[in-house]
Amino acid sequence: MTEVRETFRPKPPRATGAFRATGAVVPGATPAVADGRPFASEPVAYDAVLLLGFGGPEGQDDVIPFLRNVTRGRGIPEERLEEVAHHYRHFGGVSPINAQNIALRDALQRELDARGLALPVALGNRNWMPYVGDAVRDLADAGHRQVLAIATSAYSSYSSCRQYREDLADALEATGLGGVVRIDKVRPFFDHPGFVAPFEAGIADALASLRDRGIDPATEVEVLFSTHSIPDADADRSGPAERALGPGGAYVAQHRAVAEEIMRRLGDPAPWRLVFQSRSGPPTVPWLEPDVNDAIAELPARGRRAVVLVPLGFVSDHMEVLWDLDEEATETAHGLGLVAIRTPTPGVDPRYVAGLADLVQERLEGRPVAERAAVTGLGPWYDVCRGGCCANARLGFGPALAGVEP
Repeated sequence: MTEVRETFRPKPPRATGAFRATGAVVPGATPAVADGRPFASEPVAYDAVLLLGFGGPEGQDDVIPFLRNVTRGRGIPEERLEEVAHHYRHFGGVSPINAQNIALRDALQRELDARGLALPVALGNRNWMPYVGDAVRDLADAGHRQVLAIATSAYSSYSSCRQYREDLADALEATGLGGVVRIDKVRPFFDHPGFVAPFEAGIADALASLRDRGIDPATEVEVLFSTHSIPDADADRSGPAERALGPGGAYVAQHRAVAEEIMRRLGDPAPWRLVFQSRSGPPTVPWLEPDVNDAIAELPARGRRAVVLVPLGFVSDHMEVLWDLDEEATETAHGLGLVAIRTPTPGVDPRYVAGLADLVQERLEGRPVAERAAVTGLGPWYDVCRGGCCANARLGFGPALAGVEP
């Protein structure tokens, strides 16, 4: 499908509130989950799917406006934006994420159509056009009233889950459609087999390739599962407090559980570690560590000859993967004489796309929790985020849909 490029518009303002029906606990929700139960237990006649993307620039002139959108309200100086802009300018100012999300939208549409589900799939972005509000308005204009949202992020944290829920509240307020359009969201899908399978296959292929080169995974390879670093304080607040998941909260626990399960399924063929990348905060603020490059630097002393880089925190090959792993981390490894293999992200892998369609179907059907797919003991995660879930340590709680307030 050809996408029409439009003139830049700043992202809409933050919502000042979230519409909540009389007697409802969850803002903006369909009646099936408005009472705040953690799991939907009855069928819902959703009539559209909304894919929530991060968004990215489409050319050199877009880079700085895009970065201003991303960092709005954080007081980031222009010179720092120019430093980050270098990553995008290296690729012609075009982020791959927009095309990837369009491809995912189209693949999911085909999968839903093949299952006989008459649900149009719309794409709305947090930081670039079309914004979430644009997509919501288009769906409403087409007569859709009960929408199921899917974030292009699998884990629990402020930036990967709650902020998308805030985007939905922003969209309803900006469009004036609160009380007209109801929006729920599928559960975080970090341990759904459709998301996990592509990573497992990629690691198996990488280790087989290294064996063919005479490198023994058991003693000479380290598998580094990499995800986006976030401030320690935000990680600790990820997930609901009642889960008591310890330092790093749900964000770290979910990644670690998935990595453990993948390696168990593969027969624990190599040592592994959870690492972090793409830190962007001031050095005075503690963020999750170790950085992937620091972890790579330790490998030669442990007798490693190769490293397998697994972008476990990412659903597609967007900028953090192409730059931070394919450029910087790979350069670090090669500089130390290590063989480096970066495994694929799910992208539009048929297993991943089918998994997203399964998440839609479980909500259409009101599928019982015991019948839902999850490969770790942490899941299946909640359909309705719990109160106080995934607070931003600096910003607190903004209005958000698909969860119990605040």
